[in-house]
Amino acid sequence: MRLLLVEDDQMVGQAVCAGLRQDGFAIDWVTDGEQATTALRVETFDLVLLDLGLPGKSGIEVLRSLRARGAQHPVIILTARDAVADRIAGLDAGADDYVIKPFDLDELAARIRALTRRRAGRAEPVIQYGAMTLNPATREVRMDGAPVHLSGREFALLQALLDRPGAVLSRAQLEEKLYGWDDSVGSNAVEVHIHALRKKLGVDLIKNVRGVGYRVPQ
Repeated sequence: MRLLLVEDDQMVGQAVCAGLRQDGFAIDWVTDGEQATTALRVETFDLVLLDLGLPGKSGIEVLRSLRARGAQHPVIILTARDAVADRIAGLDAGADDYVIKPFDLDELAARIRALTRRRAGRAEPVIQYGAMTLNPATREVRMDGAPVHLSGREFALLQALLDRPGAVLSRAQLEEKLYGWDDSVGSNAVEVHIHALRKKLGVDLIKNVRGVGYRVPQ
């Protein structure tokens, strides 16, 4: 899952990036509203973490422009502004959640999972697919009840496919979910992860749609 963090405080930005990367998220970080607007126009993100007090273009302005052009990204506001009026303004501008600084990174990760789960149309926190279960909170995969060890990117790729069974995701779309701007991406990285998943979970789990991408059967 790929996130965009919009935060001008260096200490907060570094801490959020480090903590969420440990939880398996790919995260990119910009420090002002104009950079955020540009990134959201040219890149694909699963969720946005947005500060309000940004230099230049405010977080509210970023959010309003995002919603005005019809973008559906889930947005969590991260801010020290705790007045009720500020919370109302943020939510009415199109935010999906509002978190007051300082916050606990584990709680933030849980809120991210809850938002993306609802966006995928699921109520249950654990994904059940045949004899396999995938738990985004604990990052555990089990097959017939037995644990299966996956690398961080194998887990992220599998979750991306299981979030939308039957949907075909291209290699580029999968790369966008697995890697941030600072990550080095090999030309066959996705294929290597899929090969590993097939070895661990069965050759028939992930189907190759020739010339288009990959899917798990619905």
